[in-house]
Amino acid sequence: MSDFTVYALPEEYAELRAAVRDLADNKIAPHAAAVDEESRFPQEAHDALVSADFAAAHVPSVYGGQEADALAVCIIIEEVARACASSSLIPAVNKLGSMPVLLAGSEELKAQVMPALASGDAMFSYCLSETDAGSDAGAMRTTATRDGDGWILNGSKKWITNAGVSKYYTVIAVTDPEKGTRGGMTGFVVDRDDEGVSFGAPEKKLGIKGSPTREVYLDNVRISGDRIVGEVGGGFPLAMRTLDHTRITIAAQALGIAQGALDAAGAYAKEREQFGKPIASFQGLQFMLADMATKLEAARHLTYAAASASERDDNSLTFLSATSKAFASDVAMEVTTDALFPRPVQSF
Repeated sequence: MSDFTVYALPEEYAELRAAVRDLADNKIAPHAAAVDEESRFPQEAHDALVSADFAAAHVPSVYGGQEADALAVCIIIEEVARACASSSLIPAVNKLGSMPVLLAGSEELKAQVMPALASGDAMFSYCLSETDAGSDAGAMRTTATRDGDGWILNGSKKWITNAGVSKYYTVIAVTDPEKGTRGGMTGFVVDRDDEGVSFGAPEKKLGIKGSPTREVYLDNVRISGDRIVGEVGGGFPLAMRTLDHTRITIAAQALGIAQGALDAAGAYAKEREQFGKPIASFQGLQFMLADMATKLEAARHLTYAAASASERDDNSLTFLSATSKAFASDVAMEVTTDALFPRPVQSF
């Protein structure tokens, strides 16, 4: 019988996890409650992530980045989300917004925007959805019209994460209404400081309040032709490829949220006593904690498999990225709900 080797990630990923967890515990978690209560951008987390090169670790080294692979980025997001869900959207959305440029942008465009992202001087957001074009992205109405050697953009994008804070925005717009999703949409990079760019009021949300979600308005925004992302007409397939590679980051965020809840629940179960002993000794709660841990670990393996497929640009990526996001999100909801053990009622 041949030797059996237990599956394990290479040591460098364990070292990365330890480094991110230390940073998250010491520099992000202490501010998480205030960030949520005050619905403010987690500047402390941003500064800590930038100083440790974790805010946009995916950026290639040629532009000053760490060139972290998809799995490493997932681990960063997961460990930050364990401490603060809002803060985890800094590295996650930086990758989402910049992924189209990395996939299809010209070298000139990459050289324009990637160094600032890598250094932490700029953040990147992704503008695809609109009021009537959420899941049905093909129904978008934002337009880009040729103007000499440039383009003029008009329209609005909705539910844009980190809008107003990010400097750069990848915007998908209609360039040929008759072609629609089959060659009628194109990607562009818009700068927050471009004339005609403005933002709506922050959305009032039930959670993740430290990550601003706002509309982005484009009113006759003129940009130069060198800010096209990829080919004219290639915007829709590029948008879908981008989502294939970045749905995994939301799965990673869900893992971190669930892990944080499980850790807190386990600690509470050991300290809370009933009938003279910790409730962690009760078999019913042990079953619940075991189920939580089992589902979380299953979600983690699916997410890491999706990250591996992303790195290989494998044919299984579309399926794995979608299933990892769906499953991990459901697990996070279940684990966080189960983690809410009943608290003792104050007697009067």
